[in-house]
Amino acid sequence: MRSLLFVPGDSARKLDKAWGAGADALILDLEDSVAPGAKSSARATVAGFLADARGRPSCPELFVRINALDTGLADLDLDAVMRGAPDGIMLPKAAGGADVSHLSVKLAVREAECDLPDGGTAILPIATETARSLFVLGSLAGSSGRLVGITWGAEDLSADLGAETNRDATGAYTDPYRLARGLTLFAAAAAGVDAVDTVFTDYRHLEGLEAECAAARRDGFSSKLAIHPDQVAIINAAFTPALDVIEEARAIVAAFAASPGAGVVGLGGRMVDRPHLRRAERVLARGG
Repeated sequence: MRSLLFVPGDSARKLDKAWGAGADALILDLEDSVAPGAKSSARATVAGFLADARGRPSCPELFVRINALDTGLADLDLDAVMRGAPDGIMLPKAAGGADVSHLSVKLAVREAECDLPDGGTAILPIATETARSLFVLGSLAGSSGRLVGITWGAEDLSADLGAETNRDATGAYTDPYRLARGLTLFAAAAAGVDAVDTVFTDYRHLEGLEAECAAARRDGFSSKLAIHPDQVAIINAAFTPALDVIEEARAIVAAFAASPGAGVVGLGGRMVDRPHLRRAERVLARGG
């Protein structure tokens, strides 16, 4: 996945529009974009969309962002949507591996009840939305075989910190949020899953989005969250490896395949080692 587009779960019109946006995944939102009084109707709308989507051609991956585990709403969300067999659940305000493990148990129960494959529903936590969560990022590794990625959030975190803003006058993140971003990269690498960059909220500022995508790709993020369909094409382009990068990755993988067990191989007059191989495999998984 390169692009993951949030869509309010209470709007059938926006859900249908998002289908043609070209995103690799849609995140059907039952949390922040849905008012408290509209949660019940949003569950029904999302459940209906999931049921209908499986009959459409070229279906993107479908995730549902449920409400946080401590809200008392998460079980209602899961009861409503799991019969539609979503590809995954996005867990907001995740407090480390304990919350991911807790959600995994809830999913196992509902998969059994709905006659779905055991372990088939992925989990993507938003892992930095509270100050507390930053101290337990390392516990995500090994928390569940369902874990497919880790993403971070700056908006809820700034609210939890009581900050006036999370960006400076140039538009760059301030120190607390750069720290959260970096720790997300480390946590994802430690867990062996994809690091997913957070949203760029100024959806009309496409040049700013393009620059932020380039920085995210440079640093090791494999994809990015989107909040508007207009952002999807830019994100997809940024996280699709260039042809020369794919060709080099194929050459590295082929060189190691020709020398099983080697720690270092020669390629084009230079030496490449196992970290290069892991990087090449990740490139090919994204676009090769």
